[in-house]
Amino acid sequence: MSHPTIIDVRDVAPRERHPLLFNTFHALQPNENFELVNDHDPKPLYYQFNAEHPGAFSWDYLQQGPDTWRVKIGKTAACSPAPSGTKSCCS
Repeated sequence: MSHPTIIDVRDVAPRERHPLLFNTFHALQPNENFELVNDHDPKPLYYQFNAEHPGAFSWDYLQQGPDTWRVKIGKTAACSPAPSGTKSCCS
């Protein structure tokens, strides 16, 4: 059994956080996930995921503060690769 990737963004520059997390998400296969570790509630990231990938991701809080938030973010089976030359929910 493999362990999920853990992305701790507490020491990552704020402008680099969302690109890092979306690149990690895009690299996932359906039904895979990663764990986000942050020093505040990443609710704005949830809204961005929901706007860009509706129905294609899962979001499960593992820990909710007060100093550390952990969220398991996954790519759902609904997000499958698109045929060549077309765009999917995850590209």
